[in-house]
Amino acid sequence: MKAAVCYEFGQQLVIEEVAIDPPKVGEVKVKLAACAICHSDIHYAEGAWGGTLPAIYGHEAAGVVTEVGPGVKLIQPGAHVVVTLMRSCGRCYYCAIGDPHLCETELAIDREQRIRNEKGQPVLQGLRAGAFAEYVVVDESQLVSLPADMPLDSAALLGCAVITGLGAVMNTARVSAGSSVVVIGIGGVGLNCVQGARLVGAQPVIAVDLAEKKLEAANMFGATHTINAATNDVREVVRELTAQCGAGHVFVAVGNVTAMEQGLKLLRKGGTLVIVGMPASGIKMQFEPVILADRGQRILGSKMGSGRLRVDVPKLAELYQEGRLKLDELISARYPLKEINAAIAAVNRGEALRNVIVF
Repeated sequence: MKAAVCYEFGQQLVIEEVAIDPPKVGEVKVKLAACAICHSDIHYAEGAWGGTLPAIYGHEAAGVVTEVGPGVKLIQPGAHVVVTLMRSCGRCYYCAIGDPHLCETELAIDREQRIRNEKGQPVLQGLRAGAFAEYVVVDESQLVSLPADMPLDSAALLGCAVITGLGAVMNTARVSAGSSVVVIGIGGVGLNCVQGARLVGAQPVIAVDLAEKKLEAANMFGATHTINAATNDVREVVRELTAQCGAGHVFVAVGNVTAMEQGLKLLRKGGTLVIVGMPASGIKMQFEPVILADRGQRILGSKMGSGRLRVDVPKLAELYQEGRLKLDELISARYPLKEINAAIAAVNRGEALRNVIVF
């Protein structure tokens, strides 16, 4: 099979033939139809979080199951599935309390590589998926079945951007109707924070970004107001839109610490800052704890929208089929695998909401 392999951080990905093992106990092989490009894939390929090379990144995908390993009970060959990086054992403390996204159990597939390049070197499945490839072998816990008539390129977005953004609003922060919401960073995840805020009935829903095209998209996804941070005093405008109180919830959907520190300044008393974007390792955020305590504010981290795959993804697929959840509109462009470096470059230039690799 062909895959886009990272051999050196910060360099272009190399398209080459690799070999993939058949699935082992509890594992499933999937022929991919599409994999979206998330900023996390780019950050990993640039070396922001270190890691082992060579590696194949990509973790927001969908396809059709071709083979299942011994012991697989939930997925059968021929099933249309979403592929995600979320992997869970179903038995540890975090799984038992309903937080499978925090599962810490190491599975065999975490230790043993299933892919080898032409030189026989093991190739890491980056972000637990390695979906910039024609096939993947993953643990069955990473898959959720889809309606057979759902477009797989749009369905791929459920694997990260959508569940991360909507989940931050609905699961992590549990925003209630009438709450005021600010979203900083209007990429694929940020748009889904906006979309989630609209679905729960937040008011107002304020989108903040530097790019006018992204702010226009935010309007389509449910923002009631937009602020271009390059030409406006964001704090002043937010206060004007919230009766001089500040926002009840601020979601920072970009891995930028300056934006996170700014987000704290936009909160009302009792407000909540939700950190959704992932900065590089070692970056520090500064704030005054006395202000946080005195104003009764909170800071929450949101990993993958606190998602529970087999609960959340079917609901999201249903919302899409009912016309209440926008997925198709998130896709800026579709690229073949051989053009993945061009697709990544377009993302880095800020030209895309979500670029998708199609196989």
